[in-house]
Amino acid sequence: MNVCFASDVRLRDYTEFDIPAGFHIPVISLQEFSTAYCEEGDKVNFETTSDIYLYNKNVIPQGTKLTGYIDKKNEPIIGTNAAMKVFINKMYLPDGYEIPIKSYIYTANNNLIGGELTPPATYIKMPHYQRWVMFRAFSTTQYVPGNKRRMGEHVTISSGANLIIVLTEPIHFTHIVLND
Repeated sequence: MNVCFASDVRLRDYTEFDIPAGFHIPVISLQEFSTAYCEEGDKVNFETTSDIYLYNKNVIPQGTKLTGYIDKKNEPIIGTNAAMKVFINKMYLPDGYEIPIKSYIYTANNNLIGGELTPPATYIKMPHYQRWVMFRAFSTTQYVPGNKRRMGEHVTISSGANLIIVLTEPIHFTHIVLND
């Protein structure tokens, strides 16, 4: 008969703490997802690749799972590639403790994955006159982008891709049990 005493359980400090909004969490994608075959609301999964420290504490252990869904999806159009926003709403610590969070996959484009302009569909020859020598103009022909752009392409995040999640609201931690 195994009896578990309170002294057998390792506890974190009893002080509660917050991980602030704007905090970045490096993760890898556990599956491939794309605007070509995924829809808004489709579930996506991620995992932390290393221990994350804050206040000299390991606040998010390696192997923490994060789940979310595709929050917004834009199809490709002429001139713009497809785009999507991925919202992360749950964090599962390795000991099974579940924490609700509010965060997105971070990009410099307001957390929108994709959405870039496409290359020009046509180029126009344009002469540039550089100088006059002995009553003669020397010119260079340069190709400049035309007014039409190519059709956009779908954006895909591969399985195992390194990504960063940014918190939009602080996480209040009260979880105190450690699992060694």
